[in-house]
Amino acid sequence: MARRGTPRERLRYWFDNTMSRGTTALIGWLALISIGLILLVTAGALWLTPREAAQHHGAPGMLWMTLMRTLSPGKVATDTGSAPFVALMFVASLGGIFVVSALVGVLAGGLMGRFEKLRKGRSRIIETGHIVVLGWSEQIFTIISELVQAHASDRGSVIAILADRDKLAMEDEIRRFVGDTGRTRLVCRTGRPSEPTDLDLMSLGTARSVVVLSPQGEDPDSHVIKTLLALARRAGEHPPVVAAIAESSNMAAARLAGGPDVNLVDSDDTASRLIVQSSRQSGVSVVCMDLLDFTGAEIYLRSDPDLTGTTYGTALQAYQTATVIGLRRAGEVMLNPPSDTVVSASDEIIVIAQDDSVIHLAEGMPGPREEAIVSYEHTGPGPERTLILNWNGRGRRIARYLDAYVAPGSVLDIASDHPGATAGREGLENLTVNVKECDTADRYALESLGLGLYEHVIVLSDDRYEPGHADMRTLTTLLHLRDMQTILNEHYSIVSEMHDEHNRSLAEVTEADDIVISDTVIGLLLAQLAENRHLAGVFGCLFDPRGSEIYPRPAERYVRPGAPVDFASVIESARRRGETAIGYRLADHLNEAPHFGVVLNPDKSHPIRLGPGDSVIVLAEH
Repeated sequence: MARRGTPRERLRYWFDNTMSRGTTALIGWLALISIGLILLVTAGALWLTPREAAQHHGAPGMLWMTLMRTLSPGKVATDTGSAPFVALMFVASLGGIFVVSALVGVLAGGLMGRFEKLRKGRSRIIETGHIVVLGWSEQIFTIISELVQAHASDRGSVIAILADRDKLAMEDEIRRFVGDTGRTRLVCRTGRPSEPTDLDLMSLGTARSVVVLSPQGEDPDSHVIKTLLALARRAGEHPPVVAAIAESSNMAAARLAGGPDVNLVDSDDTASRLIVQSSRQSGVSVVCMDLLDFTGAEIYLRSDPDLTGTTYGTALQAYQTATVIGLRRAGEVMLNPPSDTVVSASDEIIVIAQDDSVIHLAEGMPGPREEAIVSYEHTGPGPERTLILNWNGRGRRIARYLDAYVAPGSVLDIASDHPGATAGREGLENLTVNVKECDTADRYALESLGLGLYEHVIVLSDDRYEPGHADMRTLTTLLHLRDMQTILNEHYSIVSEMHDEHNRSLAEVTEADDIVISDTVIGLLLAQLAENRHLAGVFGCLFDPRGSEIYPRPAERYVRPGAPVDFASVIESARRRGETAIGYRLADHLNEAPHFGVVLNPDKSHPIRLGPGDSVIVLAEH
């Protein structure tokens, strides 16, 4: 038979459990001890010293006097009367020294614990309509900057961040890399995004959207998938979720973990597609970045009953300060659909505009200037030669996407000393792939490649090096290429991949045609989807080679060089070719940041002159 504890042991066990409840329990015990001491001393004074008790108005006066001696022991020095009375007041003062000291210590400890909890970011936030960011990576600075820009005119906008980092360290880094956040308030909390109890800190039930980042370190996707599983357990208790996945092979598992309410961004796939598109047409990355950020032209979905029954070709001229680029029908996105596609009542018009407040139907738009429009017969591309310098995990995917664009008989040469470069040869139909051993940071090795034979050069970031070192090697290669172009008078497009957005200004010195900062692109895309998850299909189509994509094409194919023309005429010229014009690029401003000569969504009636070297930016089939 099990031995039961003695009454003394059970009492001690009960007392221990009570004390373990924290600061509140300790204060309660000290309060009981204080009350007991005051009552005991008061009773003793009434019994042993009735004369002094009567002088102090009996029991109420003695209670007050004893309380003051307990709280302020120094008053005992002024007490007079019989020896028992002075002794009782001394006992009250002595007990007060211990009780009050203990109470002060407990209160100080409790307050310090609360301050430490606040410093560590472990309190629950109480917000409504906020955007929650789960995890931490280099993309977070881009996301915060863009969301701050998007809500620059909104009062009370909040971005709440939960990451397994020190709260103060997160706030310091954000201040360092983002700067002033204007009217947007940032709230950082420390915790693991994959832990349901930590997710409770973020008030997900009242949030507007949730962004899940791939953390830095090994196997980041496993952390994202765990976070998606933790969110999935809260069915109906969280808003739409957008998440970044680093490895394409993990997309299926992430979809299963996140469920239907999650929009997934394949970081590898998106960056690879943008690199390939930029290598084909100079300026594509600049256009995409302009569409992705919140500082210029943005993409909006708009329902407009007045356009019901009209054709897509007619709708192209419907807005003076917005550019129509497609339709969204029953959740399916159609960019640059056939000109005779009829707009139905349930269709959403996809437009580019500076702000949704300026999207209004035009009144009395002038007709196109027929004398400025030229006819041009577009022919398919012939075989091309492309050179890839360096290699990384995206290389094989880039080669496969490039194969979908080029004509049969095209050549892809890979120059790298990376051991994985030979993997780019497999499963290609239009490309013949050759691999050459080469240290791309060596000037003499680059000169031996005969760069003048190529139309396009792609400089990848070597994944054998940490990002900062890899970027410096890329910069070295770009400097060599630009110098060789100048000396030998050779012409080929150069597209480079880099990691750090802060190296862009250095890379611009090399005058590379396009610079793709993969982390920045993914951060911009996540910020856009956090604001409007329905844009996922639009950006998916923009990066998909199977539909219409962005092409900067020579302006002389659309309008007469140097002739005064409005953009409405450019749109009409492109429409006759089955294309949608969205802007133009001026050759005189190619090296001027931040837009590098790109003008998207110009006013349709504003006169422009497009000369030799200028481009019209269109959505078209390749």
